[in-house]
Amino acid sequence: MYRGGMFMRLYTEEEKAKRIKREVTRLRKLYKELPKDKQQAAEGLIQEAAFMRATLEEARAIIDREGILELFEQGEQRFQREHPATKVYNTMINRYAAVCKQLIDLLPDGDPKEKAEDELMAFIKQRRR
Repeated sequence: MYRGGMFMRLYTEEEKAKRIKREVTRLRKLYKELPKDKQQAAEGLIQEAAFMRATLEEARAIIDREGILELFEQGEQRFQREHPATKVYNTMINRYAAVCKQLIDLLPDGDPKEKAEDELMAFIKQRRR
């Protein structure tokens, strides 16, 4: 996040890396039974989904703490504008959902696919509160 010449971060790089690693591990468990060719296709999507989830969680926490609007000053003008974290969140949540859909589509029909869809829906519903 960027504010007034400096990046706003909630997590340290190490904390974010741990969150990403934890999500990669969780997702890999869901896809461990896939054929090797599909596992290779899933791996890049898993990496992206894990990064986006950690980033979305961070953006959400910043929005919760600072609000969806911020006071912006330019010269003598002062006005409210959308918080940069809100822009990041709104753009990334759609991309995250698309990546998750691609991952779900790689799963064979059956229980693992339903479990992955349930986890995706739980995450999306959690973010809309």
